[in-house]
Amino acid sequence: MKRLVILGASGSIGMQTIDVVLQHPSEFTITALGVGRNIEQLRNILTQIDVKVVSVQREEDAVQLAELYPQIRFYHGEEGLITLASSRDYDILVNALVGFAGFMPTLAAIESGHDVALANKETLVCGGSLIEKALDKYGRKLYPIDSEHSAVFQAMQGNDPEDVKRLIITASGGSFRNLTREQLKDVTVEQALAHPNWSMGAKITIDSADMMNKGFEVIEAHWLFRMPYEKIDVLMHPESVIHSMVEYVDHSVMAQLGVPDMRLPIQYALTVPKRWPLNEESLDLAEIGALHFSRPDTERFPLLALAYEAGRKGGNLCAVMNAANEAANLAFREGRIPFLMIEEIVTGAVRECRWDPMDTVEALFEADAWGTAYAQKKIEDYQ
Repeated sequence: MKRLVILGASGSIGMQTIDVVLQHPSEFTITALGVGRNIEQLRNILTQIDVKVVSVQREEDAVQLAELYPQIRFYHGEEGLITLASSRDYDILVNALVGFAGFMPTLAAIESGHDVALANKETLVCGGSLIEKALDKYGRKLYPIDSEHSAVFQAMQGNDPEDVKRLIITASGGSFRNLTREQLKDVTVEQALAHPNWSMGAKITIDSADMMNKGFEVIEAHWLFRMPYEKIDVLMHPESVIHSMVEYVDHSVMAQLGVPDMRLPIQYALTVPKRWPLNEESLDLAEIGALHFSRPDTERFPLLALAYEAGRKGGNLCAVMNAANEAANLAFREGRIPFLMIEEIVTGAVRECRWDPMDTVEALFEADAWGTAYAQKKIEDYQ
């Protein structure tokens, strides 16, 4: 039986991971959970599974919950997440946290001898070089949960990575894939959150709407598969049926197809190389009828091109970009800035920051703080 620690358990990926576990109760057990402030969802989870350890965001919640659930040990804050990730009594960490907060638990899990099923793309966007060094030093593995990277991972099974000509990361185009730049000026938060294909958390849905998320996925693919940026392409595919493809040197292209349901990549990350039954809808290509593809328009959605730029230049730029994006994304969701100002802030942060090497965790935190401060200043000036 495989023992899991799930961080971000109350979010979309976390809840779907729990669903996968409940579908295979003889194969998985959950030893610990990390959630944020969604205490109501946590209580719901605790009616379905028994866990020994839980971490929440606020200390006051941890104190109150400890009185209600005396059989569970509660932690809180960033230290709580790191404590769970550093524990010895589990087999694989499922990191479904949102944002930069996911980096340190990933690193802690690797350093304590665990593999990681990774849904937190910011871990690699911000600190990919540091994670790569840790994986090599401790002999651990990352298993991708993002649908696109899972598709690439599946398409590479049984093949030599040296034979890969390029990775083709597909993109739905998000909520605004058919809008002009002029139309994008006045879009609302509600419109941005209405993704046509996927049910995701608010932050990643906004990132999908302005293509920042796809830029992050390019950077994530670079580190996951140790592939140079010139071998990573993005292809618009509005149906979200082909989740990504791999072209080999003989021009054979292998693709992974499926309905847009995150439980499949979650389960594969936990069972590879085995495939287990999964209670999800089958793909019916006859019903879909046709699949469409086009090249991304980086003039309409410039953050994708910015991610390539930051990734190629390396150093602290990706961490700065991510930090600025987190702050700007939140400000838009809170109604404090217009949609297009997200890209203005993020682009400004990358272009105006001083390039520094990214060779320590301290340097990573400095870059994150700089990007956050830059974005917050721009947001305050706008208001």
